[in-house]
Amino acid sequence: MFLRLFVVLLTLAPISSFANDIKRLPSGKPDFSGVYDTGALTLEERPEILGELESVYPWVADALFWARNTMYDSMNEASDPNREAPPKGGAGGNAGGAGNVGGYNAFYIDIGTYTSEVDGMVRTSIIYDPPNGRRPEALPGMEARMGDIYASFIYDNTGTATWLEKEGPGPFDGPETLAPSERCLISFASTVPTLPSLYNNYKRIVQTDDHIMILQEMVHDARVIRIDSKHADPSNRKWLGDSIAYWEGDKLIVETKNFKNISGLGGADENLHVVERFSYDEDGQLIYDFTVADETVWKAPWSGLYVWQEKNESKVYEYACHEGHYAMGNILRGARLLEKEWREKEALIAEETVEAGSAGL
Repeated sequence: MFLRLFVVLLTLAPISSFANDIKRLPSGKPDFSGVYDTGALTLEERPEILGELESVYPWVADALFWARNTMYDSMNEASDPNREAPPKGGAGGNAGGAGNVGGYNAFYIDIGTYTSEVDGMVRTSIIYDPPNGRRPEALPGMEARMGDIYASFIYDNTGTATWLEKEGPGPFDGPETLAPSERCLISFASTVPTLPSLYNNYKRIVQTDDHIMILQEMVHDARVIRIDSKHADPSNRKWLGDSIAYWEGDKLIVETKNFKNISGLGGADENLHVVERFSYDEDGQLIYDFTVADETVWKAPWSGLYVWQEKNESKVYEYACHEGHYAMGNILRGARLLEKEWREKEALIAEETVEAGSAGL
């Protein structure tokens, strides 16, 4: 009997020790307050060649990531101060809204420095369900819808008003036609659920017994989540949705719905429903686990998990997205100038055509 009791206590000892070691509020609930870096090198979607291989040993991950890390290191090399001016139209490397201007190097890119390691193994992707580690197939029409919403962002800038070749509204007709992230209305990366971005990956959590606030460095969004509350009226829709939370033991469950028809999560619409799970593992790491469901966008729900790396000696600085939004005025002014040039050229061609026809008679 004594031996059996000793074995039970020996089994429970590590769990009890871990439970007592984590930060807690005076109420006894885990305290997730702190500053975190969510810029994990772990990819959101698993490379297809890895199939259903969910995790690998750290030394295997180092070998797999060697080529990628080498590429990032080369992108961070200092620019040659004696280089010639770039060719007209830009040197390439950044198509779309940047007009092929590109950057000098990767100085302003901060994708992170760590891989998400759980239970001593490095995960091969953030997504773990479906088992192939990739988003489920999207329903028909989603890609076209995204193309319409982000037309100004993905427009192939040729330096001419080629959008006038098509009937209907153009991508630069006015402020409302510009992409929502270009107008600094939503993040350039998903906020709900939180996914790593090219930069600005820091988060600050401030927690009480009634609320938990997550301050996002990217676009300076602040999610104020009500604990043990009910969802607001669904007619009151928000960019970040309406978030409420409740506890399941030492795990905080956050449920978010009532989004607008556009979300920072590419493709999602007003039917998006996100469940997030915050917990500490035995190493004291904050584990972020989430499930996405949007039955009008994806054929099935999908889930992901990764570590938020604690950075309590750091701060989250303000991200002034548009700095007075002078860029928006310049974008629209530039578009009007290009349209003027386009129409003048069309008028000249029409006039020359008429003159050529008259000469032929």
